[in-house]
Amino acid sequence: MTAELQIGEVARKTGIKIPTIRYYEQIGLLHPPLRSEGRRRRYGAADVRRLTFIRHARELGFEIEAVRTLLALQDRPERSCSEIDALTRDHLAAVDHKIARLAALRTELNRMLDCCAGGRVAECRVIESIGKASNQR
Repeated sequence: MTAELQIGEVARKTGIKIPTIRYYEQIGLLHPPLRSEGRRRRYGAADVRRLTFIRHARELGFEIEAVRTLLALQDRPERSCSEIDALTRDHLAAVDHKIARLAALRTELNRMLDCCAGGRVAECRVIESIGKASNQR
C-alpha cells in the first residue's frame, strides 16, 4: 500500500485522535508523512502499523521515552531483545509497585468507612482520619 490514507482515516483505523497523531509526528515517534499536492498528510500501511504499536504500548502503560526505545529496537530486528526484556521488567516492577500502593489505599479507605457510624459530619471518622493523616505530614 502506498501513502494513500488521510489523517482522519488513519485516526479511525488506529483509534488514535488526530491531534495525538500530529503530536507523535512532532516528537519523532512517527516519521513525517508524505504530502499530497495539496500539502495534505498521506499515510501508508507502515504508518498505521507503527501507530497501532505506539497505541498498544501506551495502553500497556509504557512512557513516551520507553516507546521511543521500543520503536528504535523494533527498527533493528537483528539486535538482541535483552534491552526490551530489561525495559519490560522495569515497567512490570513499577506496575507491581503501583498495585501495592493501590491495595494499601483500598485497605485504608475500607478501614475509614468501617469506622464511620454514618452520623453527622462533626463526628465523621472519615474526615477525622483524613485530618490526622494530613497533620502527620
